[in-house]
Amino acid sequence: MRDQPGALALMGSGETSPTMVEVHRSLVRRLGHAPRAVLLDTPYAFQENAADISARARRYFATSVGLRVEVAGPGDILGRPDWVFSGPGSPTYALDRWSATTLAADLRARVRAAAGVTVLASAAACTAGIAAVPVYEIYKVGAEPHWREGLDLLAPLGLFAAVIPHYDNAEGGTHDTRYCYLGERRLSRMEKELPDGAAVLGIDEHTAVIFDLHVGTVEVRGRGGLTVRRDGAQTILPSGVTVDIADLRDLAQNANGSTIPSSLAVVAPDPGHAGGGETLGEAMRACQERFDSALDRRDVDAIIQAVLDLESEINKWAADTEEDDGGVEQARALLRGMISRLARLVDLRDPRERLAPLVNPLLALRGELRVAGAYEFADTVRDALARVGVTVQDTPDGPHWSAS
Repeated sequence: MRDQPGALALMGSGETSPTMVEVHRSLVRRLGHAPRAVLLDTPYAFQENAADISARARRYFATSVGLRVEVAGPGDILGRPDWVFSGPGSPTYALDRWSATTLAADLRARVRAAAGVTVLASAAACTAGIAAVPVYEIYKVGAEPHWREGLDLLAPLGLFAAVIPHYDNAEGGTHDTRYCYLGERRLSRMEKELPDGAAVLGIDEHTAVIFDLHVGTVEVRGRGGLTVRRDGAQTILPSGVTVDIADLRDLAQNANGSTIPSSLAVVAPDPGHAGGGETLGEAMRACQERFDSALDRRDVDAIIQAVLDLESEINKWAADTEEDDGGVEQARALLRGMISRLARLVDLRDPRERLAPLVNPLLALRGELRVAGAYEFADTVRDALARVGVTVQDTPDGPHWSAS
């Protein structure tokens, strides 16, 4: 491993989405040319599509970040890579496998030595504190709310806290899925079971919290913020701020407000540096609204543009391994629905076939008028048909018509 500035980055979600590209690039730039990069697939290694998730992640880092990544399983020797990443899946599955090998100790040693860049996101970020949320067991299986012992990677920083990603999750709609799908009721109960003096660090979705292990600062980037919560009271550090780790430590020990205490050494937020951008879910909703509006107006150009923009968003998010807030499959379903609705407006039958039920009775009426000598009225019928693109020609075999 090179003698490079050390960093620990914790991401609430969006780790392989367009929203986190600039965050990843800024971290990789710290490492110089062609760093050795390792992806730990452990959190999702039990899934049948694990190889596909790894392939998408590698493609994302190669094309969007310019980083060549190798995949390492829980039984592999980590060695001393410059950059280590782990992301979605099950926190408890990862904890069990890492603790059974040297990987747990290796990750702790990286932070303690301020060596290289370590990026933990979503499920992997859950493992970083003194306690981890077993989200699969609680939310999907129905286990009683409880904690699992975490990796405690923040101990060298003097931070005694549990890390909860997906802190502002809103997928539940009618039910509370904040706090990594726990909701307020379960988190309030679980807080009481944390060790004395422990706080909660909540990281919003599409948000990164970057600890500079040499300089001693923590920076919040992305779309949301970092919430420091203790005994139900909380303070929010919004995206774009940088504070000293020592100040964050003090805040975690005395969290009692809803705004940043004036005593903290806060660097003024820089909106351009905060990063983030539109999520796929937001892009889907915007394209849907534009499509519906254009359809009502029968604005063909706007209809087609909305479809093309959604297709472009799907391509941008194709490497996203977690797919929160409207996944790629949901976007594809929406695109198919748009195309189906558009197709219903397009009649591909021959114009004669479509118009015959209207034109033939009018031609019969015109013929009767001509037989009765009402040529002026017969010509009126012919002229009316011409105005809508139907040309009538009288021949010895009777009238023939064509549609333009």
